[in-house]
Amino acid sequence: MSFIRNALFAGLATLALAGTSVAQEFNFKFQSSDPAGNPTFIIEEAWAKQLSEASGGRLNITMLPVNAVVSYSETHDTVAAGILDGHITSTAYISGKDPAFALIGSTTGAWSSPYEMLRYMNYGGGNELLRELLGEYGLYFVGATSGGLEAFVSTVPLNGVDDLAGLKMRAPEGLVQEIFAAAGASPVNLPASEVFTSLDKKVIDAADYSVFSANQDQGLNEIARHPVYPGFHSLPLIEVSMNQAKWDALPDDLKALMTMSVNALALEMTSQLFIKDLEAVAEARAQGIEIHDWSQEERGKFREIAQNQWAVVAARSENAQRVYDSLISFMNSQGLLK
Repeated sequence: MSFIRNALFAGLATLALAGTSVAQEFNFKFQSSDPAGNPTFIIEEAWAKQLSEASGGRLNITMLPVNAVVSYSETHDTVAAGILDGHITSTAYISGKDPAFALIGSTTGAWSSPYEMLRYMNYGGGNELLRELLGEYGLYFVGATSGGLEAFVSTVPLNGVDDLAGLKMRAPEGLVQEIFAAAGASPVNLPASEVFTSLDKKVIDAADYSVFSANQDQGLNEIARHPVYPGFHSLPLIEVSMNQAKWDALPDDLKALMTMSVNALALEMTSQLFIKDLEAVAEARAQGIEIHDWSQEERGKFREIAQNQWAVVAARSENAQRVYDSLISFMNSQGLLK
């Protein structure tokens, strides 16, 4: 955890100035949306350990795996109620509360790398906007990270947008399905547990599922031998958030340390998972799996289709419109839109 360690050590200077008058310990329970043993969960556990060490034992977070206290889709309400102190999870899971969370939490087609999304959050106004939106529900948004740009699983060759026409594919309900339908595909909602069997039995041709290394580990690329990598579609925002009142009770130095540590966590998580993806790509190629890498022109075509659907979602709430305007402003400033 070298990135996190270096960043957290910088926080020790602040802590050293805090003196003995603020020696109170804060012990929190956070639930992750990842299972125990998952590479992402292991990184989160290491982050919590380093945070405790850097704070001299004043700030201690116990990381709990998915479903340890409540379902992955219920942690926002559980954190707001104070049953959990915080969580690390996808913002898109609460799209039902406001379509704004679908737009900012999983801006399908927007990003070509997690670093584009993190630049928007950290420097393009995304952090401030999401902090305000989650604040309405009793949460304090500390910062963003990401599991990385997802690959696309396919049993048939896909070299561009035209190849999506008529494609039978698994996609989550909501914005993702709407965008793929607009691109000509035929998306259906299937639980993750049924993706492998559905591909194997040719019930579907393709799937929006996970990052390349996860797809490779689970054998999806063995039965769907035309993955698209790097992906062109999904890059979920993973939020680190806390109960607002418990955040407010932290002294300023621990707030600063926590914020800084989340920035380091984002770099650690995206870097480690990117390395795993590249290792999995090499393994897949050695197995004769044909990997398709869309040109920038084709990625731009898909983004243009997606942008039209973002506008449809934006019209559904005032907050969704605010997210849309913020995203479009940033993406235009970075030359990401035509």
